Amino acid sequence: MILILCVDDRGGMLFNRRRQSQDREVRRDILAMAAGRVLRMNPYSRRQFPERELPAVVEEDFLQRAGPGELCLVEDQPPGPWLPRAEQVILYRWNRVYPADLRADFPPPTGEWRLAECREFPGHSHKTITKEVYCKC
Repeated sequence: MILILCVDDRGGMLFNRRRQSQDREVRRDILAMAAGRVLRMNPYSRRQFPERELPAVVEEDFLQRAGPGELCLVEDQPPGPWLPRAEQVILYRWNRVYPADLRADFPPPTGEWRLAECREFPGHSHKTITKEVYCKC
Protein backbone atom coordinates (compact mmCIF):
# COMPACT_ATOMS: atom_id res chain seq x y z
CA MET A 1 0.00 0.00 0.00
CA ILE A 2 1.01 3.60 -0.52
CA LEU A 3 0.01 5.95 2.29
CA ILE A 4 -0.88 9.55 1.45
CA LEU A 5 -0.75 12.07 4.31
CA CYS A 6 -1.19 15.84 4.55
CA VAL A 7 0.81 17.38 7.39
CA ASP A 8 1.97 20.67 8.82
CA ASP A 9 5.59 21.45 9.77
CA ARG A 10 5.23 19.48 13.01
CA GLY A 11 3.52 16.47 11.46
CA GLY A 12 0.06 17.68 12.51
CA MET A 13 -2.88 16.11 10.73
CA LEU A 14 -6.03 16.86 12.75
CA PHE A 15 -7.23 19.36 15.31
CA ASN A 16 -10.44 18.77 17.25
CA ARG A 17 -11.29 15.81 14.95
CA ARG A 18 -11.08 17.96 11.82
CA ARG A 19 -8.40 18.11 9.14
CA GLN A 20 -6.11 21.07 9.64
CA SER A 21 -6.41 22.24 6.08
CA GLN A 22 -7.16 21.18 2.53
CA ASP A 23 -6.18 22.39 -0.90
CA ARG A 24 -7.73 21.71 -4.29
CA GLU A 25 -4.30 21.49 -5.98
CA VAL A 26 -3.39 18.65 -3.61
CA ARG A 27 -6.67 16.93 -4.51
CA ARG A 28 -5.84 17.33 -8.21
CA ASP A 29 -2.40 15.82 -7.67
CA ILE A 30 -3.87 12.87 -5.77
CA LEU A 31 -6.43 12.26 -8.52
CA ALA A 32 -3.69 12.43 -11.19
CA MET A 33 -1.67 9.81 -9.28
CA ALA A 34 -4.79 7.66 -8.94
CA ALA A 35 -5.53 7.56 -12.67
CA GLY A 36 -5.84 3.87 -13.53
CA ARG A 37 -5.06 2.79 -9.95
CA VAL A 38 -7.01 1.96 -6.82
CA LEU A 39 -7.49 4.92 -4.46
CA ARG A 40 -8.81 4.02 -1.02
CA MET A 41 -10.17 6.30 1.68
CA ASN A 42 -12.81 6.43 4.39
CA PRO A 43 -16.08 8.42 4.24
CA TYR A 44 -14.48 11.33 6.12
CA SER A 45 -11.92 11.84 3.34
CA ARG A 46 -14.49 11.26 0.58
CA ARG A 47 -16.29 14.46 1.57
CA GLN A 48 -13.22 16.42 0.50
CA PHE A 49 -13.70 15.45 -3.16
CA PRO A 50 -16.66 17.13 -4.91
CA GLU A 51 -16.34 14.90 -8.00
CA ARG A 52 -19.38 12.65 -8.37
CA GLU A 53 -17.42 10.02 -10.27
CA LEU A 54 -14.46 9.82 -7.91
CA PRO A 55 -12.48 6.67 -8.75
CA ALA A 56 -12.17 5.60 -5.12
CA VAL A 57 -13.02 2.72 -2.86
CA VAL A 58 -14.65 4.24 0.22
CA GLU A 59 -14.74 2.03 3.32
CA GLU A 60 -14.25 2.54 7.04
CA ASP A 61 -11.69 -0.28 7.11
CA PHE A 62 -9.90 0.75 3.90
CA LEU A 63 -6.42 0.33 5.40
CA GLN A 64 -7.10 -3.26 6.43
CA ARG A 65 -8.30 -4.05 2.90
CA ALA A 66 -5.53 -2.24 0.97
CA GLY A 67 -3.28 -4.33 -1.23
CA PRO A 68 0.15 -3.78 -2.75
CA GLY A 69 0.43 -0.61 -4.83
CA GLU A 70 -2.96 0.75 -3.78
CA LEU A 71 -3.12 4.42 -2.79
CA CYS A 72 -4.59 5.15 0.66
CA LEU A 73 -5.48 8.68 1.73
CA VAL A 74 -5.10 8.78 5.52
CA GLU A 75 -6.41 11.88 7.27
CA ASP A 76 -7.97 10.94 10.58
CA GLN A 77 -5.85 8.17 12.06
CA PRO A 78 -2.17 7.70 12.86
CA PRO A 79 -0.29 5.99 10.02
CA GLY A 80 2.22 4.24 12.30
CA PRO A 81 0.40 0.90 12.60
CA TRP A 82 0.29 0.63 8.80
CA LEU A 83 3.93 1.46 8.06
CA PRO A 84 5.10 -2.18 8.14
CA ARG A 85 2.73 -2.92 5.21
CA ALA A 86 3.45 0.30 3.33
CA GLU A 87 5.72 0.36 0.30
CA GLN A 88 5.74 4.15 0.05
CA VAL A 89 4.58 7.17 2.00
CA ILE A 90 3.61 10.36 0.20
CA LEU A 91 3.59 13.49 2.36
CA TYR A 92 2.00 16.74 1.30
CA ARG A 93 3.43 19.43 3.54
CA TRP A 94 1.48 22.64 4.14
CA ASN A 95 4.70 24.46 5.13
CA ARG A 96 2.89 26.04 8.06
CA VAL A 97 2.21 25.22 11.69
CA TYR A 98 -1.37 24.65 12.74
CA PRO A 99 -2.83 23.54 16.07
CA ALA A 100 -2.90 19.74 16.11
CA ASP A 101 -4.02 16.96 18.41
CA LEU A 102 -3.20 14.13 15.96
CA ARG A 103 0.27 13.96 14.48
CA ALA A 104 1.74 11.66 11.86
CA ASP A 105 4.37 9.42 13.35
CA PHE A 106 6.44 9.60 10.19
CA PRO A 107 9.24 9.32 9.32
CA PRO A 108 10.01 6.74 11.98
CA PRO A 109 13.42 6.93 13.63
CA THR A 110 14.45 3.48 12.37
CA GLY A 111 15.96 4.82 9.16
CA GLU A 112 14.24 2.25 6.97
CA TRP A 113 12.70 5.02 4.82
CA ARG A 114 14.50 7.24 2.33
CA LEU A 115 13.34 10.36 0.53
CA ALA A 116 13.01 9.35 -3.14
CA GLU A 117 11.38 12.50 -4.53
CA CYS A 118 10.67 16.04 -3.41
CA ARG A 119 8.98 18.81 -5.35
CA GLU A 120 7.15 22.01 -4.61
CA PHE A 121 4.10 23.34 -6.37
CA PRO A 122 1.75 26.27 -5.85
CA GLY A 123 -1.40 25.44 -3.98
CA HIS A 124 -4.73 27.21 -4.07
CA SER A 125 -5.03 27.98 -0.36
CA HIS A 126 -1.30 27.64 0.36
CA LYS A 127 1.42 29.55 -1.47
CA THR A 128 3.68 26.52 -1.64
CA ILE A 129 3.00 22.85 -1.04
CA THR A 130 5.84 20.35 -0.78
CA LYS A 131 5.30 16.79 -1.94
CA GLU A 132 7.71 14.23 -0.55
CA VAL A 133 7.75 10.58 -1.62
CA TYR A 134 9.43 8.13 0.75
CA CYS A 135 10.36 4.54 -0.13
CA LYS A 136 11.58 1.73 2.07
CA CYS A 137 15.34 1.18 1.89
